[in-house]
Amino acid sequence: MTVLVTGVAGYIASICAELLVKSGYTVIGLDNLSEGHRAAVPKEVKFFECDLKDAAALDKVFDSAPIDAVMHFAAAALVGESVRDPSKYYRMNVAYVILLLDAMTRHGVKNFVLSSTAATYGEPKSTPIREDHLTAPINPYGRSKLLAERVLAEYREWTGLNYVCLRYFNVAGASAERGEHHRHETHVIPLIFEAALALRPHFEIHGGDYPTPDGTCIRDYVHVLDLAEAHIVALRNIERFSGQAFNLGTSHGCSVKELVETVERVTGRKVPSKIGPRRPGDPAVLVASWEKFQRESGWQPRYSDLETIVRTAWEWKQKHPEGYGKN
Repeated sequence: MTVLVTGVAGYIASICAELLVKSGYTVIGLDNLSEGHRAAVPKEVKFFECDLKDAAALDKVFDSAPIDAVMHFAAAALVGESVRDPSKYYRMNVAYVILLLDAMTRHGVKNFVLSSTAATYGEPKSTPIREDHLTAPINPYGRSKLLAERVLAEYREWTGLNYVCLRYFNVAGASAERGEHHRHETHVIPLIFEAALALRPHFEIHGGDYPTPDGTCIRDYVHVLDLAEAHIVALRNIERFSGQAFNLGTSHGCSVKELVETVERVTGRKVPSKIGPRRPGDPAVLVASWEKFQRESGWQPRYSDLETIVRTAWEWKQKHPEGYGKN
């Protein structure tokens, strides 16, 4: 089976491509390299530097080989930025999905796995959050992803598309070969590492007055390898699962302060930190119920205890202090 992976030079997509290759799939990858790193793409992947808004370039990708399925990761994914620049998020997370689906339709590709998000739920009314929870996102990022899910439902009716939406909670950790390196770092564990390594004066905790035990946000962290395995499970069951959304998490929450303490314990380094203002659009608590996916597929996270997540990320950081370097 041949799988097209969009955003393949990014953190999650590159590791999913790595696991797809190791599982025997043929992988074609595309990325415009505006945020991703060419060095992150597994060497076995046939790579195209391509922008989703370029229909002619997309057709060349689909003409390059018979493609059986698409895993779509290319997206804008920063909550705070989405509040400041919603236009970018509706363009990249909705309009570009439509362009990709139209290319799939032209080329007769029927299987699609969407990288979605827990931000579709907004402020939870109950936790752990189940898939039948009200979807009421509180920021343009979450709203754009929910709209993309609804577009997929329309295409299923129109074209017979098989699709699965995987709603991530907080993805972290590393494989032995690939890890987290963003051009403009905003993700929590890399930022804590930078403070631990004195690459920044301190780690800023965004808000200390949330209605949580220690006042900081609580999130559900899932290891990127567990997440990648879940994508393959979803792909293998795409016809049976078609039209559904599944949470990917662990049902265990961790506050930002607890995460800082775990990093200090794993690295043996003190992390200077201070409380800053809240970020707009941040819910206080996001913790997943992943029982539905476990029940229907047998998947369960194997690497997602917090210490393993931090340890694998730290090991990759030590081996790659400059990440993927400069493109």
